[in-house]
Amino acid sequence: MTSALQSRLSLLRQETGLLADCLRGIEKEGLRVDPQGHLSSAPHPSALGSALTHPNITTDYSEALIELITGTERSPDGVLEALDWVHRVAIAGMGEELIWNHSMPSWLPAEADIPIAEYGSSNSGMLKHVYRRGLAVRYGKIMQCIAGLHYNFSLPQALWQHKGLFDLAPDTAQSEGYVSLIRNFVRHSWLLMYLFGASPALSSNFLRGQAGIKLQTLGPDTHYLPFATSLRMSDLGYQNKAQSTLKLCYNDLPAFLDRLHSAVTTAWPAYQAMGTQRDGQWIQLNCNLLQIENEFYSTIRPKRTTARGERPITALAQRGIQYIEVRCLDIDPFARLGIAPETVRFMDAFLLFCALEHSPLFGEDGYCTESAQNFDRVVIEGRKPDLALQRGGVPVGLSEWASQVLERIHDCAALLGEHLGDGHYCDAVVAQQQKVQDVSLTPSARIVANIGDHQQSFQAFGLATSQAHTAQLRAAGLNHTEKAHAQKLCDLSLAEQAQIEASDRLSFAEYVQQFDGALQKP
Repeated sequence: MTSALQSRLSLLRQETGLLADCLRGIEKEGLRVDPQGHLSSAPHPSALGSALTHPNITTDYSEALIELITGTERSPDGVLEALDWVHRVAIAGMGEELIWNHSMPSWLPAEADIPIAEYGSSNSGMLKHVYRRGLAVRYGKIMQCIAGLHYNFSLPQALWQHKGLFDLAPDTAQSEGYVSLIRNFVRHSWLLMYLFGASPALSSNFLRGQAGIKLQTLGPDTHYLPFATSLRMSDLGYQNKAQSTLKLCYNDLPAFLDRLHSAVTTAWPAYQAMGTQRDGQWIQLNCNLLQIENEFYSTIRPKRTTARGERPITALAQRGIQYIEVRCLDIDPFARLGIAPETVRFMDAFLLFCALEHSPLFGEDGYCTESAQNFDRVVIEGRKPDLALQRGGVPVGLSEWASQVLERIHDCAALLGEHLGDGHYCDAVVAQQQKVQDVSLTPSARIVANIGDHQQSFQAFGLATSQAHTAQLRAAGLNHTEKAHAQKLCDLSLAEQAQIEASDRLSFAEYVQQFDGALQKP
């Protein structure tokens, strides 16, 4: 254990209960499919309210890509209960449809028939829709049907202000602390891909003849890589030369925001050639490298809650980082909710480790190429026997490095267990240590084994698991109080959307201009 981590853990053991103020929340995506596993062509169910304004149920890229959102919770059990509730609400309003409980999509129709999400006629709703049109023309609709799970996490403000833990300026301590956490996350996120990567295979339908990674055949209409952990996080289907040039700085928040600001204000020639309108319709919000901040595909993001119409860059520059959003987790097809209880507890411990571990600055550009290469390698061949990664320019075996890191995370888990009165935190880390000792226990290995042993297709495997999970959620149902609460949220969201639409006074072009003008240089 490093001296910094050991010292900080020792101090926190004296601050009984401080870590009980950690907050976590989950955003889980999943395609709506019909009982045969085909992508739904139906609009977002009216029984689920407005996708624009509902606090817990919305859509991501496609009209069929539902997104389920919990509030912030003070315990792992609390966030899982919230995620279970929103799943049951969604299932109850979806008729016979299923939620596809995998990151790689079900069998998709022709690209032209994949519906882009609709958010009503208001300017704010059209902004969300046109942004997604932009994603379609820039990257294609197929890639936008991939699903993931986002884990939001915050540490108590008192931790960052603790003089014995961090020697940080009081007014910037929290943001500096989170940026330090992000650097350590970047260094060690390859471990998450090994432990939780769950997309080693996909339907041949997804490929559509595109060039790129050379895949092998696993089963009928199914391709894979033998040692892959997460094809979702690979370059497969992701041919974006524009974003590959964007390397954000993780050494301090101002530098990070400055580069992000440049990306959302600097034109990209290929997008300029497209223009913003075609045949009288908007096809993208602008011609810049990124239309908006959220277009940057990163494994982790610094976050701050924004007001309606407020730009993330402006919020972060003015009020600092409030929490972080982990974006690299695959949907766990073996878990009814797409994430297992042990994964939630491990993520808490992993992120506490990233916060407390010594976090040296990256090089002058604030970007770590070595860490990016380690991540990419584990994504493609993380289960390869005797795989070696680079640590400070020196080769080190994945299993050796993973065991060392997990030992330190175990100490963080023990502390969380003490502060939250939760005896399962250490068990969660032990479960991950077992995956390092036995690669067959990893989700990616289990998926390959399930498909290969039964000589079935990825589509058949995905449909069977999604049917089972949906059936369990449908059988659990909603009690009277839960139904009443769900209906209230539905009605309120529809009323709020109607109010927004009635209050518009600007043309959409004027609204976009105002939205762009709200972006302040950090």
